[in-house]
Amino acid sequence: MFGFLKKKAPVEFNETLYAVATGKLIPISEVNDPVFSQKMMGDGFAIIPATGEIYSPIAGEVLSVFQTKHAVGMKMANGLEILLHMGIDTVELNGEPFDIKVSEGSKVSQGSLIANVDLEAIVSAGKATDMVVVITNMDALKRFELSKTGQVSTGDEVGVAKA
Repeated sequence: MFGFLKKKAPVEFNETLYAVATGKLIPISEVNDPVFSQKMMGDGFAIIPATGEIYSPIAGEVLSVFQTKHAVGMKMANGLEILLHMGIDTVELNGEPFDIKVSEGSKVSQGSLIANVDLEAIVSAGKATDMVVVITNMDALKRFELSKTGQVSTGDEVGVAKA
């Protein structure tokens, strides 16, 4: 009779993460950096990109753009925090290969252009081009499930964070 007396079905926390680039998706455990591969910063995935156009894996807000331009921190409306780390050991390149298209406080949609990256400059410097996506506040969820590996295209659904 009165809807407010009925028990509401619990809302299931379920957030999808998307491919940041076209390329080869690998589990985070296969990234050639122990900080990422041992999940010290959180769970996620990496894409070895075919092109230097890097897009947002989520809809949310940009919390930080690292001074060396190699990483961008973002937050989803539900509170999940995502780090997009561009390349391995690229902090040493002082921002040279990165043309960042967002700024702190920017709202982004899934698929918004985050950066244009000069992949050849990263490789020439002897660095890996892995684009690592990490959920940095894993305590906010039960698990992250990767739903795809291998060849992906920008915007493909690749994993789900579940609480």
